[in-house]
Amino acid sequence: MKLLNNIFTFIKKEIVFCIATILAVASCFIVRPTVAYAEYIDVRVLAILFCLMLVVAILQKIGMFEKIMRVITKKIHSARVLRVVLVLVCFFSSMIITNDVALITFVPFTILLLNRLERKSELIYVISLQTIAANLGSMATPIGNPQNVYLYSTYNMNMREFVIVVWPYVLVSLIMLCIFAIIPKESSIPPIDVGAEGDKPAIWKCILLVLMFVVCILCVLRVVEFYIMLPIVVVGTIIWDYRLLAKADFMLLATFVAFFVLVGNVKQIPQVNDLVERLISGDLVIAGVAISQVISNVPAAVLLSGFTQNGAALLTGVNIGGLGTLIASMASLISYKAYAAEKNSKKAKYMLVFSGLNVVFLLVMLVLYVIIS
Repeated sequence: MKLLNNIFTFIKKEIVFCIATILAVASCFIVRPTVAYAEYIDVRVLAILFCLMLVVAILQKIGMFEKIMRVITKKIHSARVLRVVLVLVCFFSSMIITNDVALITFVPFTILLLNRLERKSELIYVISLQTIAANLGSMATPIGNPQNVYLYSTYNMNMREFVIVVWPYVLVSLIMLCIFAIIPKESSIPPIDVGAEGDKPAIWKCILLVLMFVVCILCVLRVVEFYIMLPIVVVGTIIWDYRLLAKADFMLLATFVAFFVLVGNVKQIPQVNDLVERLISGDLVIAGVAISQVISNVPAAVLLSGFTQNGAALLTGVNIGGLGTLIASMASLISYKAYAAEKNSKKAKYMLVFSGLNVVFLLVMLVLYVIIS
């Protein structure tokens, strides 16, 4: 019984990985495994994702962004300003540390802070905006989320191409987030005490961390090869704390591998290949948005990339496709779980507010897409 419970818990937690693996294994019975399978796997993308995960693990360990938040919030005495800061810190930090890490970092901080200020009634609204902010802010850089890392590499994009595609949506979403953050009524708040800061790391460790991060960025920009980046970041992580190697999201990496195999095999099956091509033959952006609502935007990016050369449209579709349902971006589940764990949490109300705000933002992004195109 305990084994079954553990299996069900794992499936529930890693549902995307489980589905991807089942489909990949099933496809292997149709397209028999050969040495050609090795060509399916994009080792460069996996190496970049792994190294970015290690750098982010170090940033989490030293609590860099929590320290920044402590400094900022100490000087805030306005409820509207506080909401704007809590939302925008997710928006801008997600550009560097990815949307899921931004939410892992700042949603618990927000819950703690608003509870201390006796503003629990604002939790659902603020957390929903933070989730939208992280999902939209992360589209601004090639390292902001896994699908950007993958698509930037797969389609050999340069920064100019990337910025032209996504930044109109980034700028409009920034304006919208500020407006929505200041809509609730204004009120004063007492001085904020968020606890003492942790220990500061040694200077040489900070320099090492900066070096590791720069090497990762240079690899994304194709200045440094991944086989140079990988040992530098791994050794640097071991020097920092070898236990951080286990902090990498290996299930996400495994999910990518499963989808690489699935997409590679699907392209060898004429009937399935034709079906997918028909699905995206109309409007690729709309297809990316629609498919993201069902399987989330990271798998959608990997799946659809095997059937189109239009990287710009796919980049747009899967990024704005992170809005909408709770699973459109798996990062959204992080916020929901953090709030749901609160005593007397109102889960139904959360889903209503979250879904309503997501629909509004998604509709605006789609209108903007129509205008741009």
